[in-house]
Amino acid sequence: MNAPRRSDDEQAARWNGPAGHAWVDLHEVLDGMFRPFEDLLVEAVSQQHVGSVLDVGCGTGGVTRAVARRVGHCVGIDISEPMIGTARDLAEREGVPASFVLGDAQEYAFEPAGFDAVVSRFGVMFFGDPVRAFTNLRGAVKDGGGLRLVVWRGPEENPFMTTAERAAAPFVPELPPRRPDQPGQFAFADPRRVNRILAESGWAGVELRPVDVVCTLPERELVRYFTRLGPLGMLLPGADERTRARIVEAVRPAFEPFVRGEEVRFTAACWAVSARAVPAKLS
Repeated sequence: MNAPRRSDDEQAARWNGPAGHAWVDLHEVLDGMFRPFEDLLVEAVSQQHVGSVLDVGCGTGGVTRAVARRVGHCVGIDISEPMIGTARDLAEREGVPASFVLGDAQEYAFEPAGFDAVVSRFGVMFFGDPVRAFTNLRGAVKDGGGLRLVVWRGPEENPFMTTAERAAAPFVPELPPRRPDQPGQFAFADPRRVNRILAESGWAGVELRPVDVVCTLPERELVRYFTRLGPLGMLLPGADERTRARIVEAVRPAFEPFVRGEEVRFTAACWAVSARAVPAKLS
C-alpha cells in the first residue's frame, strides 16, 4: 500500500535534485535533440483547434512555449522546482503566453474541465500510480478533449539510451536495473499496459502509433550528456575523480557508432499516443 507514495517521493527527490539541475543545465541541448517530437505535438494540437492546453511533465517548458506560440495559451506542470523556475524565466524572456505550475499532476487540484487538451513529451512515465494520474488529468479536460503523448518504446529498440549504463556496468555494479513495470523512461513501452491505464482512467479511442525519429546533438556535448543524465548521471556525482575518469574513458568509445563527425545521431523509437476524454455519463 505504501509503494506508490514511496515512488512519488523518490521521483520528487530525483527531479528536484541532480536530475532536475542536469536538465536545466542541458535544456538547450535536450530541446534541440527532441525538437522533432515538439513539432509533432504542436501539429497535433493545432489540428484540434484548441484554446487551452496542459503540458504534463513540462520540464523547462520547450513544448509548453511552442504550443503557446501556436494555439494561444498553454500551462505546463512539473514536479521539479529548478525546471519550473527555468521554464518561467524562458517564457517571460520570449514573451510567450505560457504559464507554469509547480506540482504533481497525479494529485494536483486542476480546475475541472479547464483544458481542451493534454500533451506531454516524455513526461508521463514517472507516475507512481498512473491510473490515478490519468484519472486526475481526465478531470482537467473537457468532455471529448484530446490527449497527445510521446513516450519511449522499449530499451531494445533504443540502444542509444542504454549505451552509457551498459558500457559503465563493469565499473558501477550498483547501477539500478530498468524495470518496465516501474516508473521510469520505458514504463510506457508496452502498448497493452498503456491501453489498460488509459481505459481505466476515463479515456477512449486509444491509439499508439510507432514513430522513429532521427535525433541529433553536438558531439562536443556528448560527455556532458551521458555523465549528467540517466542512471549513470545519478551515480557519477558521488564517484571520486579517478573512478569518474575511468568510466568516461570506457563509456565514450561505446557511443562511437552514433558519432558522425561533429554530430551525434541516433534513432528515437517512440509511441505517439492519442486518446479522447470520455464524457462522464459514458465512463
